Amino acid sequence: MAPRPGESGVLSVESLKGAPGRFRKESAIRRVFFAAAATSILISALIVLSLAGEAWTFVTQVDYSSLWTDGWFPRRGMYDVKTIFVGSILVTIVAMFVAGPLGMGAAVYLSEYAKPRLRRTLKPILEILAGIPSVVLGFFALTWISPEIVQRLNPESSLFNLMAAGIGVGILTTPLVASIAEDAMRSVPQALREASYGMGARKVTTSTKVVIPAAVSGLVAAFIIGISRAIGETMVVAIAAGATGGSLFNLNVFEPGQTMTAAMASMAAGTDAVKGAGLTFQSLFFVGLLLFLITLLLNVSAGRFVRRVRQRY
Repeated sequence: MAPRPGESGVLSVESLKGAPGRFRKESAIRRVFFAAAATSILISALIVLSLAGEAWTFVTQVDYSSLWTDGWFPRRGMYDVKTIFVGSILVTIVAMFVAGPLGMGAAVYLSEYAKPRLRRTLKPILEILAGIPSVVLGFFALTWISPEIVQRLNPESSLFNLMAAGIGVGILTTPLVASIAEDAMRSVPQALREASYGMGARKVTTSTKVVIPAAVSGLVAAFIIGISRAIGETMVVAIAAGATGGSLFNLNVFEPGQTMTAAMASMAAGTDAVKGAGLTFQSLFFVGLLLFLITLLLNVSAGRFVRRVRQRY
């Protein structure tokens, strides 16, 4: 068909833009999404600024000798950060010894062994466990895990101890690790499994020698997120680990202890009392900023590792 008079017969950019109404809707939606992203960044920046202000006050006014004492007792002017830092590390190690094997085992089963119908049933149940309030798991750790598990392992153990808190945090973290690890293994192309089976490999060999190495970037991300979740847990540790008023430096997981988050929670109960005790109020912001930097370092390190080992299919 010949072009009409005045028409060149060539499509222009203007003719490909579509209807003006659709263009306006797309622009409005884009602005809404940009506003949501910008708001989240703004909130994060405000949180960091609020922490940094009081933390700077603490750093500039504190007697540095009080940062290396026998324990964490802010109301007595003892700000031994290593006490609560080591407590957080011990609880996290115990938690990952629980969540790591359980989460990976559940992920491998759901991804490689469970039938589709069974998987559709088990995975939502597993993810529901992540929604159990942490205060419930804290009481469970105190009333059952500590007397029935920890004190049987060590009869001299206190009822309040870091081991029970770590096991409780591990149970809380297991669904998160399992869900992310299972998603990572499910994303491995089926062709890799079929090639392994074609060479005569068994399912267990395919799972451990093919699927897991191929999904290593996602598995690392799952463990890092689990570690961040364990470090940031508050209520389970505050209830099961004891030492709410402070803690002496302790490396024994069978004794009471305190983590950074539990220290913040216990000191922040009753703001007037906190403000009336020297730099105790400011020390909470210092610990919060330290916790933020640790989590940020974990995530940045994990991101660099994942980008280095990630395989694209």
